[in-house]
Amino acid sequence: MSIFICPVCGKKLDFSRNSYVCDKGHSFDRARSGYVNLLLSKHMGKTVHGDNKLMVQARRDFLNKGYYSPLCDALCEAVCDNLKGSVIIDAGCGEGYYTAAIIDKLKDKGVEPLICGIDISKTAVEYCSKRIKSAELAVASVFHIPVADSSCDMLVTLFAPYCGEEFQRVLRKGGIMIMAIPSEEHLWELKQAIYDTPYKNEVKPYELEGFELVSRKRVTYEMHLDSQEDINALFSMTPYYYRTGREQQERLSQINQLTTKADFELLVYRNI
Repeated sequence: MSIFICPVCGKKLDFSRNSYVCDKGHSFDRARSGYVNLLLSKHMGKTVHGDNKLMVQARRDFLNKGYYSPLCDALCEAVCDNLKGSVIIDAGCGEGYYTAAIIDKLKDKGVEPLICGIDISKTAVEYCSKRIKSAELAVASVFHIPVADSSCDMLVTLFAPYCGEEFQRVLRKGGIMIMAIPSEEHLWELKQAIYDTPYKNEVKPYELEGFELVSRKRVTYEMHLDSQEDINALFSMTPYYYRTGREQQERLSQINQLTTKADFELLVYRNI
């Protein structure tokens, strides 16, 4: 039995002979590394389908060095404090850094829930499946999550697109959503070094339709990056990467050491 449902007809998927199959005969093969591709062509974006291999590798290497470990620790604490139930979905799991940390933290506490992860990037999910063997993983869009209504007790979304209606659909009533977003001073010194007129991040109101804000925690600290490789990897993880011109890219390439602020908001909501 699988938590996933068929993206074509919505029927429950069963796992048999290395394939996920529904009652109507729709079949999806599981890759050798352990994930399944449930992303239909009509659910793909018109241009880029998630992060490419270079971006996924850069993010994996950057995160593995512990630069975002204070955020990861705060996330794991929030999961442990708020989990009531047995099913967690990571909506936008990427290469699995945070998903793996959640699994390890819960295991340390003697808790072993059913955890699944989805991401629109096939490359990211493949890397995630090599890191994690105890979760169900699928290539899928957060706007078309292949799980049944009210089937999840907790949803985690970290820097991924927000889809309120879909998140409410998959969460049970009273289920918990944990969200991480950049706060206003995130990477301020990095932006100062690159742009002529940098601006701070806009933090939108915390109220979300259909959700009740349970708690809010700001995670702020300084990061010391001592290589151009790490600085470039950090920058490639941000939305600025796609909007930066040649002149700013050249400035970036000249920076070999940098101290910049990490500034996050960790928000916990209840589905009402």
